Amino acid sequence: MRTGPEIVVVLGLLLAAGHAGAAGSGGDAWQGEAEESGNSDPFAGFDDEDWDDPWAARGGGLSWSGFVEGGLGARWNSVDNLDRLTLGDVRVRAETRYDHGAFRVDFKGDLLWDEVVEDLDAQLRELAASFSPASNVDMKLGRQVLTWGTGDLLFLNDLFPKDFISFFAGRDEDYLKSPSDTARVSGFTGPVNIDLAYTPRFTPDDYLYGERFAFWNPALGEVAAPARPRRAEEPTNGELALRLFRTVGATEYAIYGYRGRWKQPVGVDDAGMPRFPRLQSWGASMRMPLHKGLFNTEAAYYDSRDDRSGDDPRTPNSEFRLLAGYEQELVRNLTAGTQLYAERIMHHDRLVANSIDPDRERDRWRTVTTLRLTYRALQDTLTSSLFVFVSPSDEDFYLRPSIAWRRDDHWLLAAGLNLFGGSDEHTFFGQLEDNSNGWLRLRYNY
Repeated sequence: MRTGPEIVVVLGLLLAAGHAGAAGSGGDAWQGEAEESGNSDPFAGFDDEDWDDPWAARGGGLSWSGFVEGGLGARWNSVDNLDRLTLGDVRVRAETRYDHGAFRVDFKGDLLWDEVVEDLDAQLRELAASFSPASNVDMKLGRQVLTWGTGDLLFLNDLFPKDFISFFAGRDEDYLKSPSDTARVSGFTGPVNIDLAYTPRFTPDDYLYGERFAFWNPALGEVAAPARPRRAEEPTNGELALRLFRTVGATEYAIYGYRGRWKQPVGVDDAGMPRFPRLQSWGASMRMPLHKGLFNTEAAYYDSRDDRSGDDPRTPNSEFRLLAGYEQELVRNLTAGTQLYAERIMHHDRLVANSIDPDRERDRWRTVTTLRLTYRALQDTLTSSLFVFVSPSDEDFYLRPSIAWRRDDHWLLAAGLNLFGGSDEHTFFGQLEDNSNGWLRLRYNY
């Protein structure tokens, strides 16, 4: 059980439960999640917030919404030190807003029983105050989910924390984006708009470390789940992210900067333990209408500050990343989106020359193609989706089919698969082949 600010979640859930009991069947219509996403979502038709009057008081109190959800998932194959169960959630969400003129407070909290790790966890998804100290300046302070960039499930300049464990286990796609305790300042001027996000304490991704999924362990030379999973020690340094953006006509332009650390422990210290090396990045993106759809492109340079020469095998080399994507409705209710993505490792020859296992080092270029197909039927109450990742360079893949049925404003049933495979077990998707799983979720929205 987490302590500290998560106690706010418990208080919020108690207040929400009281509101739901008082409202009964005459309460709010279904309210889904609306975490700031930035990417198309196969369940987007079900997850949009529908606040008729979010600031309206009920009986002198706040207006609460949320959901109760159960989730179950299991892998096909047995893995040493791991159970077949990959998802065993009972989750209660409560959320509300308080508005007083130019000042607003947003709250979203979850109480989660996770059967996989047999733990009850209070999770504070959002508790942030928003206000405008000047007519062209907005501020948001506190725990919040942040995102920017143009990729669909591919992140170049979005270096805010991600929860890949939830994503691979079959939780709602919104949970891929993790919250952080951040101060965000947005300035709106004529020539250019500015976003500045400062996180006083580094917030990493929720990465694979062996608690729920097996992964490639270079020290052992095999895919394994450690008998005693342990996360890497997290640095206490802060992070700073910058975005300059502007819309000219129908085209959106943006420039990005970041100074912090790699979001996963991709380095190794002198004792052989994983660590988070220092990182700064620069990038740019563009999004515009093209033909009957929407085109986007993005680039980023990752400056690995602890190994700019590229000859330290314990630290990742600098990288250059590129993305181009296009999305269009092919026929009525059927939308397709595709992306081409590439990573180029700088000083690759030095990486190979100094590696203790050069045969298993990544290629100079890693390429990935994606395809998302989304079909909506039965007056948008039934949504079928397929997301495909294929890496020609790594010869591996990840398939993510799903289907969701909304019975009414309250009930939502969703199911899907996470299918991994590859020629080599040390590649990103190839290492996850034995973690392939199916999942099912049932949600009641109040």
